[in-house]
Amino acid sequence: IAGKAQGMKRFEYQIISYPMDKKTSLIVMQDDLNARGQDGWEVVSVSTSEFAHVGHTAFLKREVSEGAGAK
Repeated sequence: IAGKAQGMKRFEYQIISYPMDKKTSLIVMQDDLNARGQDGWEVVSVSTSEFAHVGHTAFLKREVSEGAGAK
C-alpha cells in the first residue's frame, strides 16, 4: 500500500458556506469562487440547502505539490 501512494496525486479540500440573505448574493459567491480559483482551488460540487439558513455550500479541492503539506 505504501508503494501506491508515491505516484498518486494529493489534494487538500475546503468547504465554504454561503448564506443567502440580503447581504449575500450569487454575485458575491461567484466573485469569491473566482478569487479562490486564482489560488488554484477547483469547485467539485455545490449543494443547496435551506437548513440553518445556509443557502449554498461549495466543496473545493486543489492539488498539493510534491513536498508541500496541506494547509
